[in-house]
Amino acid sequence: MRLSKWQALGNDYLLVERAEAPGALDGSLVRRLCAPHIGIGADGVLEVVAVKGAKAEIVIWNPDGSTAELSGNGVRIAARWLALRSGQSEVQVVVGPRPVAARLRSDGLVETELGRVEVAPLEVLDVEGEAVEVIPVTVGNPHAVLPREPRREELLRLGPLVERHPRFPERTNVQLVRVDGDHAVTAAVWERGVGETLASGTSAIAVAAASVVNEWCSSPVTVALPGGSLEVMLDDELIARVVGPAQEVFEGELSDEWLGDAAPEIGPAAT
Repeated sequence: MRLSKWQALGNDYLLVERAEAPGALDGSLVRRLCAPHIGIGADGVLEVVAVKGAKAEIVIWNPDGSTAELSGNGVRIAARWLALRSGQSEVQVVVGPRPVAARLRSDGLVETELGRVEVAPLEVLDVEGEAVEVIPVTVGNPHAVLPREPRREELLRLGPLVERHPRFPERTNVQLVRVDGDHAVTAAVWERGVGETLASGTSAIAVAAASVVNEWCSSPVTVALPGGSLEVMLDDELIARVVGPAQEVFEGELSDEWLGDAAPEIGPAAT
């Protein structure tokens, strides 16, 4: 089975064409692929289900074997892969029911339009007896933006608690955000189904949208993440566009022995 590994600001994905795989992927194989000591190691898998010219349909897998409604970095990776494959600078990546228009710019960066963002009013959640301010945001997937200093120890403490809080029955991505200026914020990200991550495209959108709606800053917003920065542009209707990099790391082929190995299950299945 041939595949390639890509990264976007340190958020790494394996890209697999279904036609190259022994069949449709499943959670068990995804967990093995993403396990760094047993498989290759990655933050997720992009399964290309179908390609027709400059349009591709993909499934986004989390490393715990669950699927994601959307990934900004994953879509950007798929878009650059498709643009290079098709020879077209403007492509479309379809994730479930959502078509995402993308453009490979002359500077090598990829611009994607990810649709309308919904920002709810600030809420106060009881998190193990602590009052935590949260701004729920929907970017095709759920987010919880916490206006507080993005310290790593705070992210590791609050991330898993807020992710699985009863307020979010489908679990949620979590961001800690600090406003740095009129068009700049810094964020730390706890990704649903992944954990701490260096970067997240939809998290950058969620942070930017929460910042604009609450008048902390104005569009465009540069979101500084541990892996690098993304530029998020929001219009008056909160339609989001994101500009950032995507880079291929390597191409390779999994051995038949590894694919056929009855290895022990890697980690629990997502619930």
